[in-house]
Amino acid sequence: MALGLATDAYELRFDAGRICLDLLATTHPEERFDSVEVLCAWIARAGLVPPDTPLAHADASWLVTFRELRGLVGHLVRGGLNPEPWPSYDLALARVNDIALAAPPAPRAVRGEDGTLVRELDHPPEGAALLGALARDALELLTDPVARAGLRECEGDNCPIVYLDSSRGRRRRWCSSEVCGNRERVARHRRRAALARA
Repeated sequence: MALGLATDAYELRFDAGRICLDLLATTHPEERFDSVEVLCAWIARAGLVPPDTPLAHADASWLVTFRELRGLVGHLVRGGLNPEPWPSYDLALARVNDIALAAPPAPRAVRGEDGTLVRELDHPPEGAALLGALARDALELLTDPVARAGLRECEGDNCPIVYLDSSRGRRRRWCSSEVCGNRERVARHRRRAALARA
């Protein structure tokens, strides 16, 4: 998915190639999950729930649990990129396995206003169900050797984002060509211009 605004006030990224990696991107360049409203916008934009799903029952405890899962997934993904597993890797893995046990929200098809079938949830989703879907995505990524081989950390200056490189030849260098790639091209141009002036 492309970069974009979840609402007019929150820039949220969905370009890492997997929903669990998009979750990791919510820490850069600063904490994005600073309110329940932003978290709900992220949940909707990430496709965890159908559009217009009511999330009024979400509360501050959701922020805590989503941040916890994000930290665990980050630990596992970055540990997988590191040739030597971190000592706490197995603890994080056990916790993500536990979170993944929760059944994801149950979808159902209903007729929309124009008569076509649209997806709804059987009932408002619980936070644990949404976390379970995210944890399952992380486990699928980590247990798929082909996908895992495509994990890359952005080469952009001070960018910690991990993404799934599905480009031809697996030569992608940045989390986003429009963000970090553009910054690198501008910096390269400035270096060349400075050398030309010298």
